[in-house]
This record gives sequence, C-alpha cells and structure tokens, in this order.
Amino acid sequence: MISCLIVDDEQGALDILTSYISKTPFLSLAATTTNPLEALSLVQQQPIDLIFLDIHMPQLSGLEFMKLLDGRSRVVLTTAYSEFAVESFELNALDYLLKPIDFSRFLKAAQKALNIFTEPSPKWQLPKEDEYIFVKTENKGKMLKVSFDEIVYVEGLKNYVSICTGEDRVITLLNIKDLEEKLPSGQFMRVHKSYIVSLNKIRALDGGQILFKDMKAYVPLGETYRPAFFKALQEKIMSGNRK
Repeated sequence: MISCLIVDDEQGALDILTSYISKTPFLSLAATTTNPLEALSLVQQQPIDLIFLDIHMPQLSGLEFMKLLDGRSRVVLTTAYSEFAVESFELNALDYLLKPIDFSRFLKAAQKALNIFTEPSPKWQLPKEDEYIFVKTENKGKMLKVSFDEIVYVEGLKNYVSICTGEDRVITLLNIKDLEEKLPSGQFMRVHKSYIVSLNKIRALDGGQILFKDMKAYVPLGETYRPAFFKALQEKIMSGNRK
C-alpha cells in the first residue's frame, strides 16, 4: 500500500481526492490537512510515500513546500493553474494535475506512483577486484598479462621488480611500492622490504623463511614485517594444548 497525504487549503478539493484515494486499492490515506506547516510536521512524524499537494496556499506555496520537503516523499501537484508545470518538474514532481481533476486522470498519476514504488530494487554488488595486470617486459613494446592467481611472490630489484609465477619470472621496470598498491591486499602481503608474497601460495614457515608450494625457493621474513604477518595469519594458526 502507498501511504498518502493530501494538502490543500480548500475543503472541497480534500473531499474529492479523499474519495478518489478510497476507490484506488493500492492507495492508503494517512491524513489530510489544509495547513502546509502541519503537513511538514506530519511527514516528519510518520512515513508518507505520496503527497497530493496544492500549489496556491496562503502560508506556504506548494513549490516552497517541496523545497523544504527535500525529497522525503514523492509529490503530485494539484492546481487550477498551468503556468507552474515546468518549475514543478524541475523540483521532481511525480505528476501535475489540473483542477477540476477527473478520476481517470487521477488514476494515471496514481499508476505512476505504483510503478515507482513497486519497481524492483537493483541488486547491488561489491565491485569485483581486478584479477590481472599488464606489465612491460624487457622486450621493447611488449606487454605481458599477469594473473594475480599465478603470482607466487614479487622481488624488488632497485628500479625493477621480478614477478615469480612458479614456472616463470617476469622482469619489469616498476617500483615494488607501486605494484604493492595494485595487488589485492587480502591476497598479497609485504613481508620484507624487497618481497611481497601471495598468502595463498605459502606452504610452510621455517623460522625466518617462507616456503611455497611446489617450489624450492623461499622468501625471507623481515623482522619489521613479522608482527603484521603473523597477525594476518592468526586465525589460521592451530596450536595444541599441552597438559
């Protein structure tokens, strides 16, 4: 049900719109008022989906009311004057009904509201992180695609980095810090001033050495990086209770 409020300083207009709402099965009348200031208070006190709002009112015009409303409810403007149509749609009015309002035209505006309120919400998804990067190789003009899942570790070599993918090494003119910023933080970690490792590829820890699956090579674990490294692995470390 769409909760409605009618705001009009003429009782006759209130009565007509009340009758129309009662005949429309998906509309529910929450309140009516001739006072736009009271209407603002009502909107703040309870959820109102749709307001049928007169433009010409003594204390506050309908257009001024919409500016104060600040988008909290959708609005259908009702008026005997057509010259405010452009300004009303600039304020994002749902519809603009000219008095006297017949029931068929009222239903058209109500259907617009129904379409908006029953439109399925978009299913938002977290943006997927990049799965690869392209790096320049030693061969001029050649770029190589490197998938994150392939990377075992990265070694910094002054102004170059060596990307180890297990079977191959890719040497590229790149700063290790710049590459670190590109790699997914939940998958890769800096463990030494010269090394970044893939947490998924680690096979074992042996003192200050990090060993990898299916590889004889190892990476040193720097003292500065030890606390953060073990904190990252804390949930995965199993320890037996000795009696």
